Amino acid sequence: MIRLFLILCLYALSASASFAQSIAPDVFRALQTAQSAQQAGRYQQAEQALKSVTAPPDSLEQALLWRSEGYLAWAQGHTQHAISALDKALNSGKLTAEQTAEDRLNLAKLSFSAQRYQQVHQYLRGLAVTDEILELQIQAWQQLGRLDKAVPLAERYLKNKSTINEHWLQFMVGANAELKRYNEAQRWQKRLLQRHLDQLSAWQQLAALQQMAGQHAKALATLRTAYSRGMSFQPSDLERLINLAAASDQPWQAARLMTGMLESGMLTANTANQERLAQLHWQARDYAKAALQYAQLAQQTGQGRYWFSLAQVEIQQGRWAAGLQALNSAEQAGVNAQQVEAWRDWAQSRIELEKPQAQ
Repeated sequence: MIRLFLILCLYALSASASFAQSIAPDVFRALQTAQSAQQAGRYQQAEQALKSVTAPPDSLEQALLWRSEGYLAWAQGHTQHAISALDKALNSGKLTAEQTAEDRLNLAKLSFSAQRYQQVHQYLRGLAVTDEILELQIQAWQQLGRLDKAVPLAERYLKNKSTINEHWLQFMVGANAELKRYNEAQRWQKRLLQRHLDQLSAWQQLAALQQMAGQHAKALATLRTAYSRGMSFQPSDLERLINLAAASDQPWQAARLMTGMLESGMLTANTANQERLAQLHWQARDYAKAALQYAQLAQQTGQGRYWFSLAQVEIQQGRWAAGLQALNSAEQAGVNAQQVEAWRDWAQSRIELEKPQAQ
C-alpha cells in the first residue's frame, strides 16, 4: 500500500477588523493567543487560553473554539479528541465554505489514521476532487477491501501523468490481478517491466499473469524472451518453462527446450528428466525419438514400465516386431500380464490384417 503522509495544516484566523468585530473580543483574543502558542509548540498555554473563555451555545464563537481545540489536539497527536472537536465545529454550520472544505479534508485524514475508513469517504463527499483527495479515497477503499472501487479511482489518478511512482505500478498490477482483470494487470506489468528489463522476476511476473489468463503460449514466449536475453534461470524456473510449453499445446517446443537444456548441462540428465523428455516427444508424436529414449531408459534401469512404454510407441508406429519384442521384455520385468496381453493381441491382429491375401 502507498503510504499516506499526514500533513498537519495549521488553521489561520483572519486578523481583519471585520472578523474581529463579528465575534466577542475576549474570544477573539483567546483564539489568537492559542494560535500563537500552538505555533510555538507551547500546547499547555494554548489550552489554557481556550479554556479561559466561554461562548454561547450555537454561536460562531463556540464553533471557532471547537475548531481551535481540534487542531490543537491534532498537533499533539490526540486523534480521537481532534476528530470529535472538529466534527462538532463542522456540524455547527457556522464555518465559511473555505473552512468547511479544509476541515472536511482534515477530518478525512484523521479518520484514516484512526482506521475509520468508511468515515473518510463521508467527509470527502462533495469536495472538489484533487490528487490528494483521490489518493486518500483509493487507500481508504483498499483498506475496506474494495479494490473494485479503488482501481477506477487509481486509473483516474494516474491518467495523463508523465511519470508514475513504481509503488503505483505495483499497486495496479496486484489490484487488477486480485480482481481477475488479468489483461489490465499485464498492461501495468509491462510498464513495470520496461524499468527492470534485466530482472528475471519482472519477466516471471508477466508470464504468471499471462498464465492466469489462460494465455499459455504468451507466457511461454515471455519466458523464452527472458531466457534469450541471458537471464540466469534456476532449475525450478526451467521446469516451469517446460511446463508452460506443454500446457500451451506445444509439446514439441517443450521437447526442444528440454533437449537443449540437457545438452548444455542446464538440466541434469537423470532418469526423471530423461523420462520427461521421452514423454514430451511422445506427446509431440515424434515417435522415433520417444522410442529411442524409452529404449535407453529400459536398458539402463531394466524397469518394466519403460519396456511397456517402448512397446506402445513402437506399435503406434506400426513397428509390430519391435513392439512385440518390447512387450515380451515388459512381461518378463513384471508388468501386468493383462495389459501386456491386450497390446499383444492388438498388435497381432494388425499383423494379420496386413498380411497379403492368398490368391
